[in-house]
Amino acid sequence: MEKDLLVKSINELKHKHNAVIVAHNYQKDEVQEIADLVGDSFALSKFCANNDAKIIVYCGVHFMAESAKILAPDKTVLLPELDAGCPMADMVTAEALREEKKKYPGAVVVCYINSSAEVKAECDICCTSSNAIKVVQSIKEKEILFVPDKNLGNYVSQFVPEKKVNLWNGFCITHHRVKLDEVKKIKELHKDALLLVHPECQPEIVEVADYVGSTKQIIEYATDSDCKKFIIGTEMGVMYTLKQNNPDKTFYLMSQGLICPNMKKTSLESVYEALRSMKNVIELEEDIRIRAKRALDRMLEIT
Repeated sequence: MEKDLLVKSINELKHKHNAVIVAHNYQKDEVQEIADLVGDSFALSKFCANNDAKIIVYCGVHFMAESAKILAPDKTVLLPELDAGCPMADMVTAEALREEKKKYPGAVVVCYINSSAEVKAECDICCTSSNAIKVVQSIKEKEILFVPDKNLGNYVSQFVPEKKVNLWNGFCITHHRVKLDEVKKIKELHKDALLLVHPECQPEIVEVADYVGSTKQIIEYATDSDCKKFIIGTEMGVMYTLKQNNPDKTFYLMSQGLICPNMKKTSLESVYEALRSMKNVIELEEDIRIRAKRALDRMLEIT
């Protein structure tokens, strides 16, 4: 089916089923174009919890669709590509976390939203890259167990020197593969450009950045800045919104390796099929959903 007809059919099905389509900033351009909301995981989580649609088509990866279901159990949540997972989220399991918690009996467990519902159910509070610092700063206790992203956890720890932040050994394979020599080369090539990076990057990359933030924060910083050239240190999908919002500015991708295969699985065809067949429905055990919701609710209360 050609693109125009696909888009028309998707919109018709969306109206018929009282559905909304949400897309993460890392999705393909054509998927972002048809979404009712494009954003980072925090913005999409709040949107899913507070809208009147009966069906949410979540163009992202599995843990994101789970978060939508956790916050909106009365809605049907569809994930167009059911096998769109997250390697970082797979680096921690509920069983392994329960064992790790025994080593830090007094620690508050902070869980990056990039994790499964089962893992969230074992945690005290959730966070996203856009609010992680605020979340950890809000905790009165002096010891933290931060899972699963050691790079984000390390970045956050710099803002809470009074706390001991214990890090799980997980990471985003896309951001983690970028090397410092690669970054130095592109900075040398574009000396008049600001380097904006995601805190999922390794510490040595973060250290040489002009700005560190979530996808949403990177977009806002570039849009508000008087600078006209930027090197973007996060997944390439964010370039779509950056260019749409700033046609007078120039953006360079920090590394050609900044592409997430799982985020790129979603297509117009799979969105159409999900809506047409009502397939790939996200289901959660109620006990796990309730426990995971506590961690997400606590995050939403302070951010």
